[in-house]
Amino acid sequence: MSFPLLTATAALPAVGAIVTAAVPAARRTAAKWLALLFSLATLVLAALVVVRFEPGGARYQLTESHAWIADFGVRYELGVDGIGVALLALTALLIPFVILAGWHDADPLEEVNPNRRWRPTQGFFALILMVEAMVILSFEATDVFLFYILFEAMLIPMYFLIGGFGDRAHSGGDEAAATQRSYAAVKFLLYNLVGGLIMLAAVIGLYVVAGSFSLSEIAEARANGSLSIATDTERWLFLGFFFAFAVKAPLWPLHTWLPNAMGEATAPVAVLITAVVDKVGTFAMLRFCLQLFPEASTWATPAILVLALISIVYGALLAVGQRDMKRLIAYASISHFGFIIMGIFAMTSQGQSGATLYMVNHGISTAALMLVAGFLITRRGSRLIADYGGVQKVAPVLAGTFLIGGLATLSLPGLSPFVSEFLVLVGTFSRYPVIGIIATIGIVLAALYVLVLYQRTMTGPVKPEVRTMPDLRVRELVVVTPLIALLLFLGVYPKPLTEIVNPAVEHTLSDVQQTDPKPEVEAAP
Repeated sequence: MSFPLLTATAALPAVGAIVTAAVPAARRTAAKWLALLFSLATLVLAALVVVRFEPGGARYQLTESHAWIADFGVRYELGVDGIGVALLALTALLIPFVILAGWHDADPLEEVNPNRRWRPTQGFFALILMVEAMVILSFEATDVFLFYILFEAMLIPMYFLIGGFGDRAHSGGDEAAATQRSYAAVKFLLYNLVGGLIMLAAVIGLYVVAGSFSLSEIAEARANGSLSIATDTERWLFLGFFFAFAVKAPLWPLHTWLPNAMGEATAPVAVLITAVVDKVGTFAMLRFCLQLFPEASTWATPAILVLALISIVYGALLAVGQRDMKRLIAYASISHFGFIIMGIFAMTSQGQSGATLYMVNHGISTAALMLVAGFLITRRGSRLIADYGGVQKVAPVLAGTFLIGGLATLSLPGLSPFVSEFLVLVGTFSRYPVIGIIATIGIVLAALYVLVLYQRTMTGPVKPEVRTMPDLRVRELVVVTPLIALLLFLGVYPKPLTEIVNPAVEHTLSDVQQTDPKPEVEAAP
């Protein structure tokens, strides 16, 4: 038996979470280093997955399959296509930066009694590693029931990260801040649980009509004609799956939990939410909705494109009007997820390749911007934009990295998100020109909210409260510099990503029996 590389990639952070949580209360620094080392080891295994993956090979590679709940046809089945590999690598890449950026976010405000059983610092980093394990395994799962278990289970550590380790830079008192954190955590949990319960009904329905939870078995049965799902049944099942993924994504009007969760969480946890966990929703649309329900996906496309378009414009408009820095980034992410979903359901190779690249590039750019914003908020003790001014004069490196993260968010040419957004718009315009044209409004609004944010916080007279603000420290530079380097590298040379992603996109388009529309060429006179 070959080495189970996919299992090891997910198991390592899970083991790290257990080991980190078991560190004695007085050994906080040791717990941090253990968490970082386990995340780096996971990154090494993820790199091995990328190296061993053959873009021109079988659709699902490095597969593993074992009996799990045999009486119900549930198997432990793993495999990765190009889309899964890209997002697995993104997750493994971002977690070490999340841990480094949150190095002091869970330190107790007063000395902890070493005899106490509750270890806040250890718990914080253990929960991050547990989320990483579940997200990675969800990108690998090819059994629908296994995916569902992971899809729901990751809510538990995220709930405690939001509600138990909130942002200390809060304008209210301790009690008010705790109330708002609790509200944000409960809202996050309820929205996603409702989506998950509806998906559970659809998962059971799928098993009733298909007799299997295995993607490969269902695909094979469809191909040889032994499985035929009635049109109405397929559409209802599709809606059950899509609703859960749209909540996670998040898609308008199911998005309202995200600004609360990102606003009340620490900056690293906010990155974990939007750059890592939310990608499971858009990934699942590609892997499960389109592959399992091709007819229903085509049927629902016009409505989904309208919802995605509303997300793009609505999210950008609300970002323009925000006074809270973190909520601004949250609404910007809603707009960006609209672009991703629009690219997926444009049903073109450019749109779906762009959507997958957008998931990766949005993860990197949002991590860069949010983490630098977190460093800024920690220094000033406020999330309000109006409390800043003239930062670039006292902390030029911080201001410079903040600007690059912002320019990446507005998809400036030369930075990696531009490639993604361009492909999504081209792919959408080639099949739905009106939708593509209206979506460009989001680009204009993105330039507005990013540049106004930079102007209000970084330029102008130096406010007295920021006059003594220190510039980025070594640890913070270690976090930000690689992210900016990746934004520049993938903006100039996206080929390493496109080579991995494009074959998987071709398979997905074949599932829904779609081909790229041929360009209309007028005949010569």
